[in-house]
Amino acid sequence: MKDLPTSSKVVVIGGGIVGCSTAYHLARMGVEVVLLERKKLTSGTTFHAAGLVGQLRTSANITQLLGYSVDLYKRLEAETGQATGWKMNGGMRLACNAERWTEVKRQATTAHSFGLDMQLLTPREALDLWPIMTIDDLVGAAYLPTDGQASPSDITQALAKGARMAGAKLYEDTKVLRVQINEGIIKGVETEHGFINCEKVVLCAGMWTRPFAAAHGVNVPLVPVEHQYLITEKIEGVPTGLPTLRDPDRLTYWKEEVGGLVMGGYEPNPKLWRDGSLPQGFHYTLLDNDFDHFTPIMELALGRVPLMENAGIKQMINGPESFTPDGMFILGEAPEQRNFFVGAGFNAFGIASGGGAGMALAEWVAKGEAPFDLWPADIRRFGRPHFDTDWIRKRTYEAYGKHYTMAWPSEEHHSGRPNRRSPLYDTLKAAGAVFGEKLGWERPNWFAAPGEVAEDIYTYERPNWHSAVAREHKAAREAAVLIDQTSFAKFVLKGPDAEVALSWIAANDVAKPVGSLIYTEMLNDRGGIECDLTVARIRHDEYYIVTGTGFATHDFDWIARSIPAGMNAQLVDVTGAYSVLSLMGPKARDILAEVTRANVSNAAFPFGTVQTIGIAGAPVRALRVTYVGELGWELHCPVECAANVYAALHAAGAKHGLVNAGYRAIETLRLEKGYRAWAGDIGPDHTPDEAGLGWAVKLKKDFAFKGREAVAAQRANGVKKMLATFTAAPEVILYGRETIYRDGQRVGWLSSGGYGHTLGQSIGLGYVRNPEGVTADYVLSGNYQLEVASELVPCEVTLSPLYDPKGAKIKA
Repeated sequence: MKDLPTSSKVVVIGGGIVGCSTAYHLARMGVEVVLLERKKLTSGTTFHAAGLVGQLRTSANITQLLGYSVDLYKRLEAETGQATGWKMNGGMRLACNAERWTEVKRQATTAHSFGLDMQLLTPREALDLWPIMTIDDLVGAAYLPTDGQASPSDITQALAKGARMAGAKLYEDTKVLRVQINEGIIKGVETEHGFINCEKVVLCAGMWTRPFAAAHGVNVPLVPVEHQYLITEKIEGVPTGLPTLRDPDRLTYWKEEVGGLVMGGYEPNPKLWRDGSLPQGFHYTLLDNDFDHFTPIMELALGRVPLMENAGIKQMINGPESFTPDGMFILGEAPEQRNFFVGAGFNAFGIASGGGAGMALAEWVAKGEAPFDLWPADIRRFGRPHFDTDWIRKRTYEAYGKHYTMAWPSEEHHSGRPNRRSPLYDTLKAAGAVFGEKLGWERPNWFAAPGEVAEDIYTYERPNWHSAVAREHKAAREAAVLIDQTSFAKFVLKGPDAEVALSWIAANDVAKPVGSLIYTEMLNDRGGIECDLTVARIRHDEYYIVTGTGFATHDFDWIARSIPAGMNAQLVDVTGAYSVLSLMGPKARDILAEVTRANVSNAAFPFGTVQTIGIAGAPVRALRVTYVGELGWELHCPVECAANVYAALHAAGAKHGLVNAGYRAIETLRLEKGYRAWAGDIGPDHTPDEAGLGWAVKLKKDFAFKGREAVAAQRANGVKKMLATFTAAPEVILYGRETIYRDGQRVGWLSSGGYGHTLGQSIGLGYVRNPEGVTADYVLSGNYQLEVASELVPCEVTLSPLYDPKGAKIKA
């Protein structure tokens, strides 16, 4: 019987790099923590990781998190006395065709946006850094000097030692049988050697995470996938200290190790390991090598490094790794269970992520919120499709196969589709709809005209749907469009305390009369925007809440957990009960008036209100609101009535020029209007005043709400970043993450980008940053340029909407 403690504030389950990093950071924060590992530290999947440490990702904060890993690994050996095998020998990525070179140049710009010194190299310069490769097919390369490599087991043991030095207790050979949860409250963990009382659990169990979590009602979407690489004997002519090398066009990666090479890759036809179940006693275990499966990767590798052909193979490794449906790891507090935290699904870059992920998870556990916006990795980004293991396996198979393929702008997944469908799916498909997918929902992205190819053809230039979106955009500005937005997440907050509860959660004033429609943010204690949504007051004790498709789990969780204790208010997800048809454009009123007896005049139905009206035999909840900058209504009707309502609107709208439109037109329209998008332009790291949304905060009202103190303090002291709109010549293609320069100094990056068809210009939104403070005069007085694919282009800046700046059209 082990001498286990009887209690601990926090118990971490799993002794891989992420579990040890989490314990290390919790202990250094002074939090009482016990780590339990069922076998030996690193014996799950950490021990067979390849150990490449790259930093750049498409998210600034995930890049920051990986950068923290590098900083930690630099100092860890000196701090603990434990060797880590860390070498900052840089990392290089190759490009072997024009499209890949464009991608690499845009990646370099993203790196510059996030403060990383990524350098573009000629083939000859790349050869100087990696002299054993062939460069006959090379167009160029990108080099990041601060990337590197580490020994996974050594790094983990150093973190474990550092955790013990700070007071953490780590126990090997101690299997956790279950977490005891009574009436929704965690009481402790039962192990094979006894019970430990605790308040919080952190599950970092690698590929064991999904089944263990599921036994406690928590969903963690990940799948074990076989991942193979080989280690050669020492090879004559291989220099020591080579940078790590990624050759995505040949699907391979490389690192130098003791004069030999480590080489692996990401095949397009991965092998999912087993059926989701895990064998008993699996530790320090590798799988049988599959030489036939690895041969295509090997042949591609030999084309890059011919001297491999005669190299001896010291070891070939085939180990299962946890992969997720979107290729990003999973962090955070489970929405299904309070105080149950997860850190798992690291997609074969757990060593690069481990230091930062452990830091972020520890902060989340200790303080109740992440240290910064980690939405790309947040467990709440998942939803209903991610409960089904078969669906997860299909999508993860695709995501793994795309690991080294081109990362095209606006690229959609194709696996596991269609899944969640609007009642109008078949009707829209017959009308030429080309669908995208969000949280399992099929959504029309654009509509092909007769003779056009009704599919996405991806490129870094103007895509094939550009002219189709232009047609839909023009119709929205000059006539009317109908957009199926059934996928919107929809909640009802109901109860005697609904108004008081929502008034605490919402930053805007929701204590308005029945029939009011309120746009509001919901803030964290730092004043950051956690939710961005619309609230309709339906009755004195009932609110109807509408938010973005992808934020269904996140926003429901935020609202539910923010209802003050003791208040009688219940939140219910009614997403599947209502279809939504958005009727937008200057002719929207004319069309609506023909299908309803309700008075839809501006006087009788003003902007910012909600009414229930009758259309085609259906009760329709009509919200007069817009996200495209035109007169319009969102029409919410029972799903069984959607077909009739849709048909009636089109029959009436034919003579008014009504056409179907999709989400890509919405994007171009909202950019012209300067409307913000959560998870892009706004989020937990952005306050309303920074985002230009201070007008939607009820600071002048004498009513406490979450985040009020932070907003008030910032308003008194000023902001250090401010969201602005940038315009560039129409031939400049903006996607977001392009670097912003003011008077020659880097001051930020674009949070979103696209093309404005009404204005005939490329448009981007982005924050202008200055540690000394930012004012409107500061923003507007500078001379600006954007770095686009590593080239500087001139641009103009404004703080006002480019289209209809006074909002006259939406209130007409």
